[in-house]
Amino acid sequence: MISDRASQKIFRAEADVLCSAKYGRVMRELVVWVLAVTAGLTAATAQAVSCAGLRAVAPKGAAITLAEVVGTGAFVAPTADKSAPATQKEGEAQAFKELPAFCRVALTFKPAPDSDIKVEIWMPVSGWNGRFLGVGNGGWGGEINYNSLAGAMRQGFATGSSDMGTGGFFAPNRSTWTVLESDDRLKDFGFRATHLMTVAAKILIKALYGTGPKFSYWNGCSTGGKEGLAEAQRFPDDYNGIVEGDPASYFTHLMFSLQWYSAAARSDPAGAIPPGKFVSLHRAVLNACDAADGVVDGIVSDPERCHFDPQTIACKKDDSPDCLTVAQLKTVKAIYGGARNPRTGAPIFPGEIPGSELGWAGMLHVPGPTLTSLSYFQFALHRDPLWNPETLNFDSDVVFADRADGDLLNDIDPDLRAFKAHGGKLLMFHGWSDPIISPMESVHYFQSVVDAMGGVEKTTDFVRLFMLPGVGHCQGGPGADAFDKMSVIERWTEQGLAPDAIVASHAGNAGPQISRPLCAYPEIAEWNGKGDTLDAASFSCKLRSSRRMK
Repeated sequence: MISDRASQKIFRAEADVLCSAKYGRVMRELVVWVLAVTAGLTAATAQAVSCAGLRAVAPKGAAITLAEVVGTGAFVAPTADKSAPATQKEGEAQAFKELPAFCRVALTFKPAPDSDIKVEIWMPVSGWNGRFLGVGNGGWGGEINYNSLAGAMRQGFATGSSDMGTGGFFAPNRSTWTVLESDDRLKDFGFRATHLMTVAAKILIKALYGTGPKFSYWNGCSTGGKEGLAEAQRFPDDYNGIVEGDPASYFTHLMFSLQWYSAAARSDPAGAIPPGKFVSLHRAVLNACDAADGVVDGIVSDPERCHFDPQTIACKKDDSPDCLTVAQLKTVKAIYGGARNPRTGAPIFPGEIPGSELGWAGMLHVPGPTLTSLSYFQFALHRDPLWNPETLNFDSDVVFADRADGDLLNDIDPDLRAFKAHGGKLLMFHGWSDPIISPMESVHYFQSVVDAMGGVEKTTDFVRLFMLPGVGHCQGGPGADAFDKMSVIERWTEQGLAPDAIVASHAGNAGPQISRPLCAYPEIAEWNGKGDTLDAASFSCKLRSSRRMK
């Protein structure tokens, strides 16, 4: 191998031949630089291997089961949901047809006796933007997130996803819940699978292209948000920039929160609330708090200042669709209040926020997210498929869960000094109307980071939180929920342009299309008093003096 000093002598000699004296020193040095870069590219190309050749460079502990080039528009997801609506399947199929050609690598990790982690890394055949993007999962994971891989691929990223080591888990199928009866699997789900996927991706990217990614990013919401926080806390060198939303990071306590809603309604049969009454309750909240930002638009922009009292719609006499009975009021107050220890009154998990009421019906009457918590208690915690949720103890069971699984599943460590020292940037977001994971959990975590890092100024240079008014769990609702997360985190990470406000739009079909500025917490967006109320330019981010953070 020729030394760097010897190489420079060769390059300068070649430059002397290529350049006549009249071009001078500047041109000569430019040619030296071009020759050096070209030599570097040639060396990188020489080190690179073909897609099929990646089988020979499997990361430590991994078995590569597939390494092949997928042609333009030729990918078909192996886990396509056959029960999905036809329009959804058509949309996904079309999205895959728009994919460019890419190198697809599938791997299996077995870091522990019960482990079985599936990973896929996708790398563009051409047009790679020089960056890696890891994408997150939802619920208990259980499968590769092909849709998010496709989205990253269309933006030019090399990208990766894992099944979090819980392959085959699907909430409606109780027979698959047994995968949770293993501490190895819980550790994989908690943090190990995501980290191993990330390490593997960087190795394969360097092997294929001859150079590693210039920057590595993470993007995930819900469980994917938890994965992002786990990376920042446990493996601070893995990613340069992390986007995480509505995170299931206080996982064990979230499981109790998801049972709290039904327990509150179950404690008194008379306290059950017909779904239609949530509409009346939400209407009452809007009447009380919608106009606080200067615009009546069906959105509570500052829920922390919404001091709504559900007693205002108490039934005066007989029960009716527009009022709440005494027993129903008790249920509503329990949901707003959040899960609490019945003995000490200590909070277990924050309650729901005014403005989220339209999502409560799904939490109380439809076995959606509640199934995630049921599977946790029956299989992961108690490992008794006959365990009855009516026996759930919001005192002793919380202690048991934290001791048994807290280290594996909870990602609430506020000490992000190592991530900051690495130059990492963390973009947090949460829908204010999220009915599944209380948005106050993100607020509390952000405040804990501020406290741990020594104040706002030492925190907001690398961590910022954006709350999304009128937005549900990760997306949906009347609020502005669509914004270019990757452009924001890339500018912040690569150019040092920290976001003070992010323009988002309402991407849904219901109601008029709107745009709003998302403000860095604790600021909120208020109408300027003039201009189009559907346009973000008519709003400004303002800080309430009562909400200043130290």
